Amino acid sequence: MENILEIKNLTKEYDRFKLNNINLNLPKGTIMGFIGENGAGKTTTMKTVLNIVNRDSGSIKVFGKDNIKEEELIKEDIGTVLNDSFLSEYLTPKDINKIMKNFYRTWDEKLYFKYIEHFKLPENKMSKEFSSGMKIKLKIIVALAHHPKLLILDEPTSGLDPIARNEILDLFQEFIQNEEHSILVSSHITSDLEHIADYITLINNGEIVLSKLKDELIEQYGLVKCTEQEFNQIDSNDYIKYRKNRNEYDLLTENKYKFKKKYNIQVIDKPGLDDIMTLYIKGEN
Repeated sequence: MENILEIKNLTKEYDRFKLNNINLNLPKGTIMGFIGENGAGKTTTMKTVLNIVNRDSGSIKVFGKDNIKEEELIKEDIGTVLNDSFLSEYLTPKDINKIMKNFYRTWDEKLYFKYIEHFKLPENKMSKEFSSGMKIKLKIIVALAHHPKLLILDEPTSGLDPIARNEILDLFQEFIQNEEHSILVSSHITSDLEHIADYITLINNGEIVLSKLKDELIEQYGLVKCTEQEFNQIDSNDYIKYRKNRNEYDLLTENKYKFKKKYNIQVIDKPGLDDIMTLYIKGEN
């Protein structure tokens, strides 16, 4: 499967933080959920792909092109939603349309105003007067209105009510029906990613600790709950991480079927992404 984004050995170092040897491939026609704690490196990685942050070493290819050497050409085909939007809050949606059609050769004015109408955003009202949810919708509309091939989205559904979130998720799934399109999306709302993502990548302290098909994680991984006596009889090679609670142990195993055959443990649950992330980050080996 051809990749729309390839990150190899990416490093970026600050005084108190380092992106350390990041490797990530995003195939065409897929959605990758990018998860991790605040400060883990999600936004820095995304901004490095966009060349907003300069990398120290490594390589990044988007559409098979170097993201620095061919930055202008690449950005024509990328739609972004970042927390620190470049759009002035003193602009109306009509103003934004006038500006954007001079930036993007593929800007689709009809599509833009179709989305504006669909999400019931006022055309002549300055965005500083919008609710937080309306501002997010406007960012997403701008990201989609020039027919990008890749969406890079940092917490795009944060602040939206459940109905609006579902509308936006439907838009994302519609977007990747074209198998030349892909999405890299970070979110703390892991239920959204469980709904739409094909791949899940977990970053912790600037390092990728997990990158797998979502279905493999949800269907094959297991959340084992056991007593201390049962825990002491389990080989440490048969689980990834564990956490000790007041009355029991929680273990994360990579293959719940093999685990169930080997041990007489009654409770093995299907883990959610929150469970997997918590045990990878907070659990012990």
